[in-house]
Amino acid sequence: MKNLLRKTLIGLLPLALAAAQHTAYAADPVNIATYQGADRNAKLVEAAQKEGELSVYHVYPALTTVAAAFTKKYNIKVKMWRASSETVLQRISTEARGNRFDVDIVQNNAPENEAAYREKLLQEVRSPFQQDLIPQALPAHREWAGITLDVWTATYNTNKVKKEELPKTYQDLLDPKWKGRLGIEAGNHAWFGTLMGELGEEQGVKLFNNIIATNGMSVRKGHSLLTTLVASGEVPLALTVYSWNPEALKEKGAPIESLALQPVIAQPSTIAMLKKSPHPNAAVLFYDFLLSDGQKLLADAKFIPASKKIDNPFTNVPLKFVDPGKALDMQEKWLKLYDETVIKKAN
Repeated sequence: MKNLLRKTLIGLLPLALAAAQHTAYAADPVNIATYQGADRNAKLVEAAQKEGELSVYHVYPALTTVAAAFTKKYNIKVKMWRASSETVLQRISTEARGNRFDVDIVQNNAPENEAAYREKLLQEVRSPFQQDLIPQALPAHREWAGITLDVWTATYNTNKVKKEELPKTYQDLLDPKWKGRLGIEAGNHAWFGTLMGELGEEQGVKLFNNIIATNGMSVRKGHSLLTTLVASGEVPLALTVYSWNPEALKEKGAPIESLALQPVIAQPSTIAMLKKSPHPNAAVLFYDFLLSDGQKLLADAKFIPASKKIDNPFTNVPLKFVDPGKALDMQEKWLKLYDETVIKKAN
């Protein structure tokens, strides 16, 4: 009897060890996020469907469409909360300090998610789909990854601005014909700081001082609002909207076109998994989905995908990227520079 019991216990030991390993896998976000075995996707789907849901904080309205497609494919509910980039960062930081861990995935601009990385809020992820991303969309620490590129372009009203009079450079905006016809977005300090680095800060500041002194500048808060004002003709030429803003209105018949003034500045919009994600398997599965199926869905919505596998209007356009770390380190200086050069002097 004792021998039989011993043999039975020995026979059950491998099963117990396998169960323990499975439990550790399911409970440890690090194992889940960095696991690269051949059965990675199968493990994720099985465990994620048991979790049944995940929570996402985001800034892109289009992410709700991607989430709906994810739910349809995997039958996993996605709870969404949307706010501005600053508010999203503030909320995850505040919740972490209060030992509240409700969110699994955060979608935000690269500088804001870089700040979350510095606060040690994020989890490194090793996804097979990261290899499809452009280099600027994946930092060495892998605690966030770009899903799209926010490309700042100019845009103009085709009824108010003739194609033959379009500026080819920022220097062309010194022409008095642009008096009272220019607009810019109020929060573009990272764009401006990066642009000044490309033009040479002294020369760039002097150029914008002269443009505004000669022709004025209408400052508006919100890229979508500024694009709408261009479409209505109130602002004939806006210098800083996201490339997908005019495309969305153009599809609806608005008299609006984009204009890429060199140097064209861009930054990734990113996703990250929270270190203490309450639904880690669903979080990693959603992360993978955004870097694979989600890329086509975002491209269909006129966003610029970060995947090298999908062509976009800027595939052959040289882009200058905002350095997320530099944007954080230089934030105070860039805010002051933009405020003093543009905001305070504009009308």
